This record gives sequence, structure tokens and C-alpha cells, in this order.
Amino acid sequence: MKETGKINYIELPSRDLEVTKSFFGAAFGWSFVDYGPEYVAIGNAGLDGGFFKSDKVATTGNGSVLVVLYSAALEETVEKVTLAGGQIVQDIFSFPGGRRFHFTDPNGNEYAVWSEPSL
Repeated sequence: MKETGKINYIELPSRDLEVTKSFFGAAFGWSFVDYGPEYVAIGNAGLDGGFFKSDKVATTGNGSVLVVLYSAALEETVEKVTLAGGQIVQDIFSFPGGRRFHFTDPNGNEYAVWSEPSL
């Protein structure tokens, strides 16, 4: 349900929208709806959003917001990300809430994936 003041939609840069769709479709099962040559909406990602055509990239090193995804099987997700063309930029590490890793998509944008602590 939409609520005033709650995050409702995110928009992320993409140097190549076709590469972006291929990567996130393969690694995470996302779907997409094209809205012209410079924008694609994200589906099946947990939060509505889209990718816009841009030569810029979003990384924590340049002060960008970090989009953090969830995985119930972190090691399997590392493998899917790598096989789909992503690059692991920070291997799995523990933090007080669980475990996570960081990766860049084929366009150079940085994301993280987290999971609960191993038992």
C-alpha cells in the first residue's frame, strides 16, 4: 500500500539498458517493461523502480546510495551474479545483522546482497 513519506520507487543509472536487463534477469529473475529507448521499468524486484540511460555510475565510492538486495542463499547468489557478468568487489563478510557481499553490475553500478547470520 502506498503511504505518504514512504519509499515507493527507485531509479538507477544504466550505460546499456539491454545489458542491464540481461544481467538482472539472469542473476535475480527480474522482469522489465521498456518505456522508449532510454528507460526501462523493473518488475519482480521487491520494490518498483526503473533504469534510465546514463553515462554515470552509482558506487559508494562516489557517495551514491547503496541498494541492498536479500538472498536466502548467499553463496549461490555470488555464483549467479558472477555467471551473469557481475564483478564481486567485496567478498562475503559478517556484520552485526548477518552476512553480505558487494558487486558491480556490467555497467559498473555497485550493489550489495545480504543474508541472515549462518547458524
